Amino acid sequence: MHNRRLVKTRLNRRLRIAATAIVSLAGLVLLAFLATYYYLKPTLPDVALLRDVRLQVPLRVYSRDGHLLGQIGEQRRVPVTWEQIPPVVVQAVLAAEDDRFFEHPGIDWQGVLRAMLVAATTMELSQGGSTLTQQLVRTTLITNEKQLRRKLREIFLSLQLEHELSKQEILTLFVNTQFLGQRSYGFAAASETYFGKPLATVTASEAALLAGILQAPSRLNPAASLEHATERRTYVLRRMHELDYLDDEAYHAALAAPIYRDLHGPRVEIDAPYVVEFVRLALFEEYGERIYTDGFRVITTVDSRLQRAADVALRSAVLEYDRRHGYRGRAGRIAPADVTDEKSLAFELERYPQVGGLLPAAIVAIGRGDATAFARNRRRYRLPMEGMRWARPAQGAEGMGATPKRPADVVATGDVVYLLPAGGDEALLVQVPDVQGAFVALDPHDGAVVAMSGGFDYQFSKFNRVVQARRQPGSSFKPFIYSAALAAGFTPASMVLDAPVVYEAPAADDGSTKEEDWRPVNDSGRFYGPTRLRDALARSRNLVTIRLMRQLGIGYTRDYLGRFGLPRAHIPADLTAALGTAQLTPLEMVAGFAVFANGGSSVAPYLVERVLAGDDTVLRQAEPRLACADCAMPDEIPDLGGGLSALAADQAAPRAITEANAWIMTDLMGDVIRRGTGQRALALGRSDLAGKTGTTNEGRDAWFSGFNADLVATAWVGFDQERSLGAGEEGSRTALPMWIYFMREALRGQPEHRLPMPDGVVTARISAETGEITGGDDPSAMLEYFLADHLPAGFEGSGGARPGVATPKQSEEPIF
Repeated sequence: MHNRRLVKTRLNRRLRIAATAIVSLAGLVLLAFLATYYYLKPTLPDVALLRDVRLQVPLRVYSRDGHLLGQIGEQRRVPVTWEQIPPVVVQAVLAAEDDRFFEHPGIDWQGVLRAMLVAATTMELSQGGSTLTQQLVRTTLITNEKQLRRKLREIFLSLQLEHELSKQEILTLFVNTQFLGQRSYGFAAASETYFGKPLATVTASEAALLAGILQAPSRLNPAASLEHATERRTYVLRRMHELDYLDDEAYHAALAAPIYRDLHGPRVEIDAPYVVEFVRLALFEEYGERIYTDGFRVITTVDSRLQRAADVALRSAVLEYDRRHGYRGRAGRIAPADVTDEKSLAFELERYPQVGGLLPAAIVAIGRGDATAFARNRRRYRLPMEGMRWARPAQGAEGMGATPKRPADVVATGDVVYLLPAGGDEALLVQVPDVQGAFVALDPHDGAVVAMSGGFDYQFSKFNRVVQARRQPGSSFKPFIYSAALAAGFTPASMVLDAPVVYEAPAADDGSTKEEDWRPVNDSGRFYGPTRLRDALARSRNLVTIRLMRQLGIGYTRDYLGRFGLPRAHIPADLTAALGTAQLTPLEMVAGFAVFANGGSSVAPYLVERVLAGDDTVLRQAEPRLACADCAMPDEIPDLGGGLSALAADQAAPRAITEANAWIMTDLMGDVIRRGTGQRALALGRSDLAGKTGTTNEGRDAWFSGFNADLVATAWVGFDQERSLGAGEEGSRTALPMWIYFMREALRGQPEHRLPMPDGVVTARISAETGEITGGDDPSAMLEYFLADHLPAGFEGSGGARPGVATPKQSEEPIF
């Protein structure tokens, strides 16, 4: 008994000593911990800053109706709120990284003690044990170095962060800030990168994949290693199952879900890369590198519906041109042994880009009336013979070969070709065109660019032909010269001789052989004698326009053209300018035609409506000058009595030409469509359209610019490396269809709108044969419009004004 009591006493004494030692040690640890905290406290950043953490958010560009056109930035970010994070994402993150997150105070002490023990024995900090809070602190507030000092600072900051922020705020910050590979920061951006969809729609399998990437973003993302990403996803799904986040059925379904290596861009709703790049360049000049990180949002003037119509119109017209000039053959070749293996086919087709909506595909079978192709999107398509009959072999200058009669005449098994899906499992054989196009549309009331397509495909060619390509506009330039003629005293009834003319080239100063004389001709090669200006414009008579400009004088004409915003420096100082040898961009041309469309005001094209900073502060707001039908020339603003319709002097666009001049010119260009070179546009079934075709020398460029009172647009087709478009290719056949396709959609459901006849326009009956005033008994009599201050001889009260007298009239100037 005594021995038992003695043993018990000794045991109690030892326990008391041990307890005292433990308490003392704990006290010393606590004291050391507090001392360390106060020592390091001056070096600790303020965790409250995380409430207002400034994420590097890329530049985002939107249409005026709120659709995302594109985003640019080194780091892809799409910040989300707690309410926008799906529960399955929260569960996947907890399962992968910290399942006790909602229970611990920010530190997993067991993990910390384990890490400290390893550090004490190895003198290295190689063990983790980090909570989500610690990971957030490590990636946002301190450097990621494996040092004991950094680890202690991380612990203190984590405890402090849990005191300052709620668990939901911490987890939201974590979801928004973590790097997940492929330039994606945050789960929402990663969802768009790997799945091409918003975070709100991810499945359990996808959430587990994203959460699994956290451990090693550069190695575990599916684009880097499909095998490693799959293994890591399996682990996260198993943990979700063990934590009862997934039942057996959901767990096995998620395990079986496929993983793809494809990368996706931001969730662009309307593809307008030429618009986005134009905006980027404009903002970079003003704000510099900030635009890539500060969350700038740009609202453009682009209308999403019209932008889509412009892209479809351009691609359709360019493909139609391309088909007319034959098939240049396959884009590549795949070994016959790989044709039967879809995995090999898919791998080989990755080398061929998708261009302008055209899919690369490999021919895998050929029948008597069709062929079968396996496309890059891993779908099989049937190519009916009807869709291949156009593919006559292109033979360069010699034209094209015979029309194919069967699929084998066009393609062979293993050929890589391009397809245009036609609905269901059918597709049309196409080819990536060599020719290019451009299309731009403006609101003529204020100059807002509502659609811009700078080429067939931005990834294929980033050159924006709307603003960067200076090309000759050909006959589409003539309306500007005719407007100058009206202002100088000519009328639509003025008769000008359409006959051959020769301009001799001057001899060289050194006595060498001079350049060739200039012998301009009409496109038809014929001459038509005395021609009224109305007919000359409708039929695009070159000789009439040359004689007209000669009588106006080159200097006067070039000065007048400046009213349309056309840069004088790019307009030749000779008579070739009459045939459109100026070097102009489609944007300059459409702005010039806007003067006719809005009744005579010069509006400046603009694309950026509003620029917002990351905190929604308005950095820039467009204040366009508006077309003013009642404004006097050149830029006087009438007193409208202070009503709501009044425009301040700095609000009204400067007047370029009189309203009467613009109205008559619009009527003349209406004849281009009613009975002239633009008659194809009659297919639209509207009477409020006007415009002008244009074809340059040797058919290098094809144009059409046209409008009604609400919309003006310019279409161009040509080769970047200038060469002829080929026989028969001209504005009416090559460019006008693009304009028609766009206008058919743009004006769908819109009432006809032509500006009313203004004061200053009078009507008289003239002879269609002579252009002179005539009576009602003349069988050739027709109504014609005149400017009130330039009435023809014989018109009652005309004051003796005579047609065809230019004011000021200058002596003929040399062409060279």
